[in-house]
Amino acid sequence: MATELNPKNFPVLSYVLDRLPSFTAKSSSSSDVDPLPSKSDPSSSSNHSIEIVTQMPHLAHPDVLASMTNAIADVAQTRSVLRTLGPRPDHETVDKARARLREIDASLSESFEEIALSPNDIDVAEKEQKRREAVDQEKTWYNSILKLNELHESYEKLLKEAEERLVRIYESAEKNAAAVAEEEAAVVEVNEEVVSILQQASENPLDRVDLSGRKLKLLPEAFGKIQGLLVLNLYNNQLQAIPDSIAGLQNLLELDVSTNFLETLPDSIGLLSKLKILNVSCNKLTTLPDSICHCGSLVVLDASYNNLTYLPTNIGFELVKVEKLLIHLNKIRSLPTSIGEMRSLRYLDAHFNELNGLPNSFGLLTNLEYLNLSSNFSDLQDLPASFGDLISLQELDLSNNQIHSLPDAFGTLVNLTKLNLDQNPLVVPPEEVVKQGVDAVKMYMGKRWVSMLEEEEKLANMKDEMDQTNTDWLTRTTSKLKTYVTEVSEYLGSNSPRDPYLDQQL
Repeated sequence: MATELNPKNFPVLSYVLDRLPSFTAKSSSSSDVDPLPSKSDPSSSSNHSIEIVTQMPHLAHPDVLASMTNAIADVAQTRSVLRTLGPRPDHETVDKARARLREIDASLSESFEEIALSPNDIDVAEKEQKRREAVDQEKTWYNSILKLNELHESYEKLLKEAEERLVRIYESAEKNAAAVAEEEAAVVEVNEEVVSILQQASENPLDRVDLSGRKLKLLPEAFGKIQGLLVLNLYNNQLQAIPDSIAGLQNLLELDVSTNFLETLPDSIGLLSKLKILNVSCNKLTTLPDSICHCGSLVVLDASYNNLTYLPTNIGFELVKVEKLLIHLNKIRSLPTSIGEMRSLRYLDAHFNELNGLPNSFGLLTNLEYLNLSSNFSDLQDLPASFGDLISLQELDLSNNQIHSLPDAFGTLVNLTKLNLDQNPLVVPPEEVVKQGVDAVKMYMGKRWVSMLEEEEKLANMKDEMDQTNTDWLTRTTSKLKTYVTEVSEYLGSNSPRDPYLDQQL
């Protein structure tokens, strides 16, 4: 049975193999069909190529063809070997070879028995060796027929696998080409949109620009000249930098540059004195510029999902109007002392950081209503004593930390209605109290705090009593001493005989 590489069965493989260096097939007088692809019919090959390239145009791309050529190196190598060995033997020839091998093995066994039973044969071993050599020579021929058949059988499987492999490569190339074409079209469209926006802004004032999700890689410097712009949305693009000209947007109120590839923010961002909402989340920022502190009108700052390790030192001194601060999913180790100056702060999310504590000034945030410090894990082990001063706090999440004890004044958080203390090695309050909910925790900590205050008051009273006793004793002692001095003075001033020794001592 001949194995032909039929272009109808292996269209892509045939096309690629036709473009490999040709091999000269051995001539054969046999009527068997050459099992390997041949270029003997150029017109047929050409027609096939035109037809398949029409159906699969990316095949003509050099990169695609090169990738496919590398993927079928095993096929080309096997093809070369089989051209040398010859065509696949037909089924009858293979069956005869198998039958002949069985006959040879049986005949060899009979010959060995006859040689062994011959009474006059002295050199039995020599005869057996000669017989074996003659048989092995004949078996080699028939085994080569079977081996060649196996090679061609494996080649058939190899062709099927190679065709499937090439189809996958083509489909991948087709998807990539479509993606590139789509991206190029999007870039052209975005560029046209950006140009249109800039032209429109030069003619009529614009207060809002939304370029979110446009795969924008560059923001033109000219955007800084849109004087009346109030809202600029650049969410979900591919921006790696914000131009310094952003400082020209003096009236800007909202700026969203989240979900980009930003590693830094320009120092000029500090000149946006009217900015109220700034979203720089989901970027690659490692620091916020100190100049951001000059954005004194900020009410909402979202810097979550970055690589921040700290906040600017003076952020609290200057951003006093911030009500919502989102810094979760960063690597922040500590909050600056100035955080306590953010007296307008109502919402603070700092979960999934590396916080190892809070500054004592944290208790100054008396307007704070929501606080999430969860998942700082082994880094966060305690809270400052001033924590009980957060009198407006309503929701608190301290889960997934290493807190052993809540602050003594925790029970004074009278407005707290939601509390999560899961996954902490808490001792104070005990676990059975925590399980009863936020009210039970507040009551427990409140009673404990009152007991501690009463104990302190008792100690203070005892100290006062001891101080009074000591004062009375000192008064009596002083009075006696004065009396004694008076008596001595009178003695010295009288006309009674004087004692020379006493005079000398006095």
